Amino acid sequence: MAARMPTPLLTARAGISLFDALGDHGLESPGFSQATIDAVSAALTQFHTQIVRYRIPDNNVSVIATEAMRRASNSAQMIEAISNATDGLRVHILDPPVETLLGAVMGSRSSLINVDGGALFLDLGGGSVQMTWVDTSLQNYEIEAARAGQSLPFGAARMHRIMTEMHVDGQTAETTKLTDGLRDAFEVLCARFPRLGEIRDAYKGGDQDARIHVYMCGGGFRGYGSMLMHDDPIQPYPIPSVNSYAVDAARFKQTDRMRQINSDHEGKIFGLSSRRRRQFPSITAVVDAFISAVPNIGIVTFCGGSNREGVMMMRLPRVIRENNPLEYICRVIPQEMPVFDVLRAQMTSALPEEFNFDRIPTIFNSGLFLLFAREMSARRGYSADANASFALRNTVVRSTDGPGFTHLTRALLALALFARSGGALAPADVELYKNLRRVADVHGFGVSFWALYTGAIAYVMETINVNIPGGPSLDILRTSVRFRAHIVKGEEGKKDTVDLLIRLSPQVIRGIDLDELAYNVKSAAKSAGEKSYPFKIDVRVQVS
Repeated sequence: MAARMPTPLLTARAGISLFDALGDHGLESPGFSQATIDAVSAALTQFHTQIVRYRIPDNNVSVIATEAMRRASNSAQMIEAISNATDGLRVHILDPPVETLLGAVMGSRSSLINVDGGALFLDLGGGSVQMTWVDTSLQNYEIEAARAGQSLPFGAARMHRIMTEMHVDGQTAETTKLTDGLRDAFEVLCARFPRLGEIRDAYKGGDQDARIHVYMCGGGFRGYGSMLMHDDPIQPYPIPSVNSYAVDAARFKQTDRMRQINSDHEGKIFGLSSRRRRQFPSITAVVDAFISAVPNIGIVTFCGGSNREGVMMMRLPRVIRENNPLEYICRVIPQEMPVFDVLRAQMTSALPEEFNFDRIPTIFNSGLFLLFAREMSARRGYSADANASFALRNTVVRSTDGPGFTHLTRALLALALFARSGGALAPADVELYKNLRRVADVHGFGVSFWALYTGAIAYVMETINVNIPGGPSLDILRTSVRFRAHIVKGEEGKKDTVDLLIRLSPQVIRGIDLDELAYNVKSAAKSAGEKSYPFKIDVRVQVS
């Protein structure tokens, strides 16, 4: 199976905002000045020179344009100038539904494993904001999302003009139109998609857990995400990209605080250009309107995709674009799947039935299991302490912005592999370890604990059955170790306990220190002297 997204060869950015350039030269109808046309043509000439050097055929090149080119009275002049400067490259001006498909839907989708159960997807460009509902478990979800998508002419650049060029009454009127428009758009989507309507109705009926997850893309929303990340309580924030950065609703709604930071902070803010800083009050106006329109926001994730990634996704066969990119990385062959299936069954048997794991992300339900299982046996020739450090540090930076590697999946994988190593936490890694735990716990109570617990179970499996999947037979893997776990309620003021029984076959215990085995599982709840774990672990080892 092929990779979902190819490796970029070259990335460049021209400092030109087409929407800002509209109407800046005194024409009655909005259009581009000759200077803007010349600047865009020059930038694309440089781009065309590079693709010729890379020997990329012209029929493999797409040039797409959105709201500014839709509005411009002289867009044909711009298209002709680009064609003349680049030996005939064609520019495709996207209709709003197509822009929703490529940007808000597939551009954001490109970095995610799936969105089963559905979420609101929004894209904030310079001239417009799009909103739709995406549920990857539905047939032809991308087409349905694009058809249902709602587009409003309130992009970051346009809102900036409204807030800097209009009087207060005009600003109020336009922001009211935006808020009403988003509220109406939300109601249209609720009527179109039953699952979204059910969540809305459950929340109105008093279910405070009926929350709508949100994915946001586009430079404006990523700018807001960068400001939130700058002010995140987790400091230093361990993952150096806003792509797939996530916050809960309480932090997302702190628009006044974000505006104040933007106003007061004189230095550079990572991920925010000076132009985006100037637009920031306008961006937060769009965020405020969205908050007003959708009261039951859950986790908000900021996505790095755009129309460019959306175009590439739509060129792929469905079987490739809908695959799990993390499973592609580990390259499991069909002959290995029976081993991984048994391993999954063995490891999930160590999860206590009393806990509802459907409500939180885990190694098993986040698309991570095959990658984690593949890496359980990696680096066996290195010391446990070295592997513990490697697990934390490598997982943060590997496959930069690679599809499937969200902040959440990086944190889960890092913590699980750390616990699987059986190594000690180096002093230099304490801060990183604690902050990765906090990244995971944004997504639910006990998320980091169960990632570490899963890694500790993997430590047992790999200690007993060396070199999974290539070493033990299926029968040995099934019978060498068995788990049984349940939760014991703690006395008042005391933590609950995960009571874990590990039964080992007599044939596999030679040379294994059973006390050390139990200690390493128990210590998964004690790394770095943390006091905030939701559970204790009690481990008993029996040979039978």
